[in-house]
Amino acid sequence: MPFYEREEKLLELLSAERLTTVDEICEKLYISKPTVRRDLDKLAKKGLIKRTHGGAYLTKNHNAKEEPFRIREQASNDACSVIAKKAAEHIQDGFVIMLDGSECAFSMIPYLADFKDLLIITNSAKISFILGQMGIENISSGGRMNVETLTFYGEPAINCINKYNGDICFLSPKGISPEGYLTDSSDEENAIRYAMIKNSRKKVVLCQSSKFDQTYINNLCHISEADEIISEYKIPHKFATLKNM
Repeated sequence: MPFYEREEKLLELLSAERLTTVDEICEKLYISKPTVRRDLDKLAKKGLIKRTHGGAYLTKNHNAKEEPFRIREQASNDACSVIAKKAAEHIQDGFVIMLDGSECAFSMIPYLADFKDLLIITNSAKISFILGQMGIENISSGGRMNVETLTFYGEPAINCINKYNGDICFLSPKGISPEGYLTDSSDEENAIRYAMIKNSRKKVVLCQSSKFDQTYINNLCHISEADEIISEYKIPHKFATLKNM
């Protein structure tokens, strides 16, 4: 069960019980103690719950009636939230925006509400669902689904993306190699990103600092082909140089 599903179930359980223990959660949700503890720590960092010795309870400002997959501003030290806020500075009213299914792209959702007449094209079922709840026009690529990431891939997804001209695309690979190549372990995800790059006027790479100097089996493109690289910190000098080659 992916974290976003466990998060929803944990919050539902805490809404009903208000205060519960790790043992009770394990028994009711059929997940291991280490997983429960990690998940509770993540929810506590988001400010949704308070940890107790051996358990947790909802914070007073938590609204149990909120919709599933609700959007909240992440803690200020969360890399993707910092990156997403910077990325939003490149958006204008009326833009056609292409988003991949990355965590950083997902973190941009709260900032999209600040703009008018956007059209979002994405291969992420999760992003599409939330945008629909927010009343933001979007097109889901469809295609074959990766049930772990809730993202679409394959020829139908690529064909959908190829139908549109984007003003800007935001994508986040798994790593950037020492030579400056965007890399990923999935050639299927890279194929989606390549379609977005090919069909967007401006290309923006979202990259947590931990992804620099990380190499995976599949190359997407060189960072010099991107218009912008956004990280939570200043781009390392080596990669800034490679970007401007």
